[in-house]
Amino acid sequence: MEEKKNLSEEEKKRLERFEQISGEMTAKGYTRKDLTVDIGKAKTFGLFLIIPLAVIGYGLYYLVNHKLEFSAGPNVFEFFITILVLTVLHELIHGITWSLFTPNHFKDIQFGILKPSMTPYCTYLCTLGKWQHLTGTVMPLIVLGIIPMLIGVFAKNPYLLLLGIIMADAAAGDIMIIHRLLTYKTDAKEIVYMDHPTSAGGVIFER
Repeated sequence: MEEKKNLSEEEKKRLERFEQISGEMTAKGYTRKDLTVDIGKAKTFGLFLIIPLAVIGYGLYYLVNHKLEFSAGPNVFEFFITILVLTVLHELIHGITWSLFTPNHFKDIQFGILKPSMTPYCTYLCTLGKWQHLTGTVMPLIVLGIIPMLIGVFAKNPYLLLLGIIMADAAAGDIMIIHRLLTYKTDAKEIVYMDHPTSAGGVIFER
């Protein structure tokens, strides 16, 4: 968790709300378990993840089309602008998906940038069920990563394949979060999830 002095006023308010909800859940008999992930480790994971993603993507392309093709789009400038737009869309997809499950819908969704890593993020301001939380977490990987990769392969579009590989790699942090959630073992009968307001990942309240 970042120190309060390094947070914006909006982040401070969100952290205070988080701590209030955490206190209310504890008062109801829930135990809080931290399942956040380290941004530095997520970035390192992303550096290694790009290799198997490229092998799988271009390997499948070769198996289907019997040749290899590489393309970064019309020009380098347009390529990087596209990546920037898709990065924003990644967070928007998180927000739209989670807003389908939150009580106040998009009013419960906030966006920002984690400092000093300058990592964009989307978070929600309430508690959700396990599969609601997971659905919102995995959706950008599916929509911007896996689907474009498959379309790129079967439509013989190497540019779309490349974009899919990059955006799947951009979901490295999400993949780590999903792994932590799915591998967390508990005998608790009641579990609710909440996104952490200033760190990647979230917490579990269980009893």
